[in-house]
Amino acid sequence: MIPARGDRVGRHSPDQEGDGRVRRAGELTSPFLFGNLWAYVEVTKPASVLLLVFTGLAAMIVAAGGWGFPVRLFVTTFLAVAVGCAGANTITCYIDRDMDQVMERTKGRPLPSGRIHPPERALYWGLFLTVVSLALAWTINPLVFVLGLLGFADNVLVYSLLLKRRSAWNIILGGFSGGIPVLSAWAAVRGNIDIVALLMAAVVVLWIPNHIWNLAIFYADDYRRVHVPMLPAVVSLEKTTRCTMATVVLMYLLSVALYFVGGFGPIYLLTALAFGLFITVSNLLLALHPSREKSWVMFKLSSPYLLVLFLAMAADVLLI
Repeated sequence: MIPARGDRVGRHSPDQEGDGRVRRAGELTSPFLFGNLWAYVEVTKPASVLLLVFTGLAAMIVAAGGWGFPVRLFVTTFLAVAVGCAGANTITCYIDRDMDQVMERTKGRPLPSGRIHPPERALYWGLFLTVVSLALAWTINPLVFVLGLLGFADNVLVYSLLLKRRSAWNIILGGFSGGIPVLSAWAAVRGNIDIVALLMAAVVVLWIPNHIWNLAIFYADDYRRVHVPMLPAVVSLEKTTRCTMATVVLMYLLSVALYFVGGFGPIYLLTALAFGLFITVSNLLLALHPSREKSWVMFKLSSPYLLVLFLAMAADVLLI
């Protein structure tokens, strides 16, 4: 049973208060201090941040036709996107702390494990990062600022607060924020958004269900335990893999369309065709013969696929 919110932030017994004093005293010693500081990095989900930031970097290179942008613009955009993603991730970890405490996959995260205590510290940390990100975005141009706000609203408000615990559509409607780093980076260079930027962002948005649903298939029992209607927790394994397959096909088609619309060369075309075909066929086989183990493999392959695809975009522009 998930603890009530009041149980997390309400009054504590004398024993709990004593434990808190011991914890705070321990944080002052160097080994504990390092672990405590790392918890504030870990709560931002740095692996996720780095992947999304990389899609933004690739978008900057494509938008500029190479490295033709000032170093100051690159640094400011990099920080705005990275800090914004980190802030949103931190706040969603705060929102999800009750179910993270119950789910086997997430019990070791900084909040449920007590490495950040009290949990409100994570909330303040996430809000601070978000404000810094928006301030940096404003110094670039108003469009980047608006995109940052939209990304925050979709991730934190639409996905985490409104849909995650209420609808199986959560990752679809709440996944638009995944394309914001691409759009923000493009807008930082050009000051606008065109069809190429939209297609690049759409590839990321369509990649998200493949990434999340394949993970959720493996941990479907965890989601059922905390009453989160992630698609694999509320429909059959067969139906979930078919839905995933549909998003992968769309992602593949858009990635190929980018070659024609974006004026890319052979490096990107061959990468999009080969890696996209591999991911598509693999998900097709999964849909024909669904299993938790195969879904886990597809989850592990999804991030390298996105990384290689956007690397090919950047390499194509820089080398051809």
